[in-house]
Amino acid sequence: MITFISGRVAALDPDAAVLEVGGVGLSIQCAPATLAQLRLDEPAVLHTSMIVREDSLTLYGFADADERAVFELLQTATGVGPRLAQAMLAVHRPDALRQAVAEEDIATLVRVPGVGRKGAQRIILDLKDRLGPAVGPAPSAPVGGGVGAAWRGQVHAALLGLGWSARQADEALTLVAPEAQAALAAGRSPDVAALLKAALRTLNRS
Repeated sequence: MITFISGRVAALDPDAAVLEVGGVGLSIQCAPATLAQLRLDEPAVLHTSMIVREDSLTLYGFADADERAVFELLQTATGVGPRLAQAMLAVHRPDALRQAVAEEDIATLVRVPGVGRKGAQRIILDLKDRLGPAVGPAPSAPVGGGVGAAWRGQVHAALLGLGWSARQADEALTLVAPEAQAALAAGRSPDVAALLKAALRTLNRS
């Protein structure tokens, strides 16, 4: 098992980073918040989990070992695969997920795109005694709109990490904001990864 990778950041994509290790470029799937901490051509360390399938080997990367541990535990719940587990960690920090499961907070879990009420109930049932208690204070909601406003900071940080200027990031956020507002109006949490891709499309056309 590959537990971490240390190397130069050779490329950044909307959902992955490429780290150069010993002359080899390794593609690692990462959530927007993790990508936002990386900088092109600078050294980085990612804690990793390898998912083995018949036709693929996929590395998922995380900012710390706790995120990786929660990512792997989430996949022991019925119906949760690696992509959904990563989406859960893109929306909620590990301690927020621990608290939601411990308190049977379905409303928090269904904010993750792809998690419905039945899925949230299964996750709580399967992980109730496995995720453990929160190890730190519960994260406070972002100023100006709680979870609904969180997408803006995540997408903005990811764009800066990909090399765009603050002005360009602000302009892209303005253009994709209606998509996020439509999701909120429908009672869904905005899909940060989809919004990041949409923002990049607007920037690449400019």
